[in-house]
Amino acid sequence: MKSSSFTTQIEVSQTPEIVFKCLQDVSKWWGKEDFAGSGKILNDEFTITHGDIHYSKQKLIELIPDKKIVWLVTESKLNWIENNKYEWTNTKMVFEITTKGDKTVLYFVHEGLVPEKECYNRCARGWNMVIKDWLFNFITDGKTS
Repeated sequence: MKSSSFTTQIEVSQTPEIVFKCLQDVSKWWGKEDFAGSGKILNDEFTITHGDIHYSKQKLIELIPDKKIVWLVTESKLNWIENNKYEWTNTKMVFEITTKGDKTVLYFVHEGLVPEKECYNRCARGWNMVIKDWLFNFITDGKTS
């Protein structure tokens, strides 16, 4: 999948079923105490709020068990941005699960988070930490950061 939107991926030895279940437990790997709502069933909504720096509200719009989860950002405010503080609004976060040999690959794209956006560089660093550290650690050893 080629895209100018931000992408990253991780590879784990857990099954697609385990990876999917971990993804649905959003509060354990993204947001932790900054999480409100639910991200388990279609049309669920949740928010992530990091003080007055970051606010985003996501709606679960696609759910294919053990294969794919898509969230639509319905509201956002990134107060550290100078121009359009609502850059995330109407973007999508797509998680696709595939297998490669005996490994499970989780491919992530923040559709609409493109290099032309003011927040791109800082958000790319943040997503790499969230996906490659927090989510990876939660999937592989059940620990949250």
